[in-house]
Amino acid sequence: MNSQQTKTLITIVGPTAIGKTALSIELAKHFNCEIISCDSRQFYKEMTIGTAVPEPEELAAASHHFIQNKSIFEEYNVGQFERDTLETLDELFSKNPIQIMVGGSGLYVNAVLNGLDDFPEVDASIREKLKLDLQNYGIEYLQSQLKTLDIESFETIAIDNPHRIMRALEICLGTKKPYSSFKNKQKQARDFNSIVIGLNADRAEIYARINQRVDSMMQKGLLEEAKKLHPFKELNALQTVGYRELFDFFDEKIPLDFAIEEIKKNTRRFAKRQLTWFRKDDRIMWFDYKTDCHQIIKAISERLATF
Repeated sequence: MNSQQTKTLITIVGPTAIGKTALSIELAKHFNCEIISCDSRQFYKEMTIGTAVPEPEELAAASHHFIQNKSIFEEYNVGQFERDTLETLDELFSKNPIQIMVGGSGLYVNAVLNGLDDFPEVDASIREKLKLDLQNYGIEYLQSQLKTLDIESFETIAIDNPHRIMRALEICLGTKKPYSSFKNKQKQARDFNSIVIGLNADRAEIYARINQRVDSMMQKGLLEEAKKLHPFKELNALQTVGYRELFDFFDEKIPLDFAIEEIKKNTRRFAKRQLTWFRKDDRIMWFDYKTDCHQIIKAISERLATF
């Protein structure tokens, strides 16, 4: 590798269960570099099976950062992740001008590549009112409100996460403008170039892979993992697909077979939202998930040559 090469972050995105981890490891081996994980649930050491943390042999195949480095009892947000990642990249770029980032959390990817959006301060009483609405009427009430006020955010944010939906709503209500209107206004300059690779498949294939992954998670012990976490179900880190449905089973709200089908359904919805988010980024070079790795490396190398 030319020591004078421009610093470049190769980011791999796409819907859940599409094969991003496997590609990231192949690229890390080829470019002899390390991997930044950009999955906002794989940060937590108590959540392994339900977040599809890479297998031990995958973690051993390349150096990974930000995987199971936090506890669900710690507060950790996208702003902290942006700061920590930029610090880590500074260090990694000093060893190799090419590094890899991989993950399906669009908000977190965007924070690293473009910087965080600047939202106005709103009256704290709005959040308190939304908390009461959540308590009294349930999350569906808040979802319906967001769909009316900001359809773009409704279609892209994790609307099953009450914290995310309340954040969007408090901006809508406090500013009388859509939450989405404050996003992506100003790109923050980065001292590295970006190449973004997207993996995709037709919808039926994505859904089949998701269903297969959920079945595999159950076989690996997701039920037992969720049972240990059930006492802490109110924590923000656990407001996520794969755990919330099983918490409802433990609370005797739904039977187990229905909970598993709900995990599959909600993961499919999540994948659809991921694609809606990433399709707005015209920098992404899209490839079918079955594309030979060497073909993707060739496309990356051609792009690198232009920097």
